[in-house]
Amino acid sequence: MSTSTEQPAELAATTLLRFATAGSVDDGKSTLVGRLLHDSKSVLADQLEAVEHASRSRGQEAPDLALLTDGLRAEREQGITIDVAYRYFATPRRRFILADTPGHVQYTRNMVTGASTAELAVVLVDARNGVVEQTRRHAAVAALLRVPHVVLAVNKMDLVEYRESVFAAIAEEFTTYASELGVPEITAIPISALAGDNVVEPSANMDWYGGPTVLEHLETVPVSHDLTACHARFPVQYVIRPQTAEHPDYRGYAGQIAAGAFRVGERITVLPSGKTSTITAIDALGEPVDIAWAPQSVTIRLADDIDISRGDLLAPSADAPATSQDVEATVCHVADQPLTVGQRVLLKHTTRTVKAIVKEIPSRLTLDDLSQHPEPGQLVANDIGRVRVRTAEPLALDAYADSRRTGSFLLIDPADGTTLAAGMAGESFATAKAVAGASTDDEDGWDF
Repeated sequence: MSTSTEQPAELAATTLLRFATAGSVDDGKSTLVGRLLHDSKSVLADQLEAVEHASRSRGQEAPDLALLTDGLRAEREQGITIDVAYRYFATPRRRFILADTPGHVQYTRNMVTGASTAELAVVLVDARNGVVEQTRRHAAVAALLRVPHVVLAVNKMDLVEYRESVFAAIAEEFTTYASELGVPEITAIPISALAGDNVVEPSANMDWYGGPTVLEHLETVPVSHDLTACHARFPVQYVIRPQTAEHPDYRGYAGQIAAGAFRVGERITVLPSGKTSTITAIDALGEPVDIAWAPQSVTIRLADDIDISRGDLLAPSADAPATSQDVEATVCHVADQPLTVGQRVLLKHTTRTVKAIVKEIPSRLTLDDLSQHPEPGQLVANDIGRVRVRTAEPLALDAYADSRRTGSFLLIDPADGTTLAAGMAGESFATAKAVAGASTDDEDGWDF
């Protein structure tokens, strides 16, 4: 058994960056991603040949690099991105997982999916159009999802004669808006994804710009994975009881560590029951270890025979979150059907799913001026708003600001399993105004 109790070096640094692209339709997101893949030599010869063939069949002389990510037939036929396209590539300095998200308003929900695990978001703006409503929407989503780094890529600079004044005006407007949302770090880069200016190589057409290229920034942006400051959380996915002659009393709790680290001998609390015990063993890949950390999948064994099942949460007793049946959060509504006050839903938090009722929708965010529209009554597709939800059973939610994993949840339609909204517990914009309102209880078994 390993005897080390020191924080492993792997927790403090990493060579992996997860990032997402976003922007309005036709801003050139897929072309930018294709240019990154092509110019960083991350495209296989047969992939490039297929893109060249598809481009020629569409009457294009040069290869359309957007086809490297637009993989669905409908996307190629319409010339737009519909689904989130995930790509993996690497340079000598860092490995990357990127999510190319759609630009159409009706696919904003896909951007929520793509950016939910991202450490950086690249928001593209067409230099001819400047900051538009969808740009503001994506900035708001990035802020809500606590994406720590945002890159403003002002694209198609070749179509505005590479003028510095155009870039400066757009960068100032976006930076002011994003700063009001609370985005901690904003880097503006003028580019032409089609021509390759400032994507991988510095542009000879914009000698007035002295900052990094997109790839250089992606390779050097600091990404902290030091989990010593994270709240250790372990959602139970499965209870293992083999009941074999070799291990007649084996009882283990399997799952993926959501955050932080767990150690043998540590005192833990089981939530929502509140019962306590001590970790006697941790099994990782079939081998006993003294310490395990996120995002490892492990089996934890305890000293006491406690009633634990899927959906329970293990946390260090000294750092256990409070449980509550009242959830107040900001949500991004992603379904075509509206979310209304009094609506019955399911709330999924980590591995736990419980019945719930939407008790109140205090406000909806107006993206133009970041004001709050009070008591909208409902949220429709792509709306961002505050909700108050009452659950049938207590939940151990962290604040989303403390943990993107255990501070997030989904609202689900119990009738057909449709995802209605993605929620961030406790999140709100600095500009939000408190809106008070009374709610009435249901009388049909969903009154919690």
